[in-house]
Amino acid sequence: MQNEEIEQPYYNAPLAKELAALPPEDEPPMPNNPPWNSFVAVGVWILSVLAILMFPVFFIVPYVAYQKISLEAIQTDSTAIILNIIAIIPAHLFTLAVAWFVVTKNRKFSMNETLGFGSGGFRWWYYPLVLIAFFAIAGVVSHFIPEGDNQLMQILRSSRTATYIIVILATFTAPLVEEVVYRGILYSALQRTIGVGGAIAVVTFCFALVHVPQYWGSPGTIFLICLLSLLLTLIRWKTGNLLPCIIMHTIFNGLQSLLLIAEPYLPKIEPAAVEQAATIIRLFP
Repeated sequence: MQNEEIEQPYYNAPLAKELAALPPEDEPPMPNNPPWNSFVAVGVWILSVLAILMFPVFFIVPYVAYQKISLEAIQTDSTAIILNIIAIIPAHLFTLAVAWFVVTKNRKFSMNETLGFGSGGFRWWYYPLVLIAFFAIAGVVSHFIPEGDNQLMQILRSSRTATYIIVILATFTAPLVEEVVYRGILYSALQRTIGVGGAIAVVTFCFALVHVPQYWGSPGTIFLICLLSLLLTLIRWKTGNLLPCIIMHTIFNGLQSLLLIAEPYLPKIEPAAVEQAATIIRLFP
């Protein structure tokens, strides 16, 4: 009986103590200890960019051949614009499939545990505080930095159908796909290779770089894209989890989507006020 009492604590020792004794290569995959390296992470990022660039070709080329329209007309043809936007859906699905394969090692590991689908101590009331602070900065930026026209605004003006599709993408697919690629796969590998500071800088730059063509001509918006990318990456670093980044990104895009849907029904305001609010409405990372 005495022997059993002495040995019992050994068998009930917390699993964390056993894991702490393991060498680094035997530790289970976690957000800051991913089962992929930086080369694979950069490869996933490149594939995600190529998917956004190449998938629209498969949608637009048959339409152009059938309608026999010029390449210049694609920029203003409402149907071509809609096809170009719709093509982002399979591009996102392809990216998620690649990400799932890399993160889970083809179902060897749990995606939730490897990417970090926990709160990481990020309380619910942090979300409105961060959003209020960001939109306050956006208002100041739009006041001091005049905004020009950009590709996204041209797409939104092309048709309400295009606007609705962008709203769906911006709210339901873009936040998940982009966070998995940038703050999930890319950051997780880079912080282990080049350190936290280097990873934050590289991920922030890559995220902003991909969005520059979409917002070219609007320097204030590009600045805010960089700021948003930095903010989301800092949240990933501080919490050690991807879920708060996905939630923040989704809320951010969702609020702007509501503005876009409601815009035709809102009272008309002075052009100067519209210009100051434009920077906020244009942000769709």
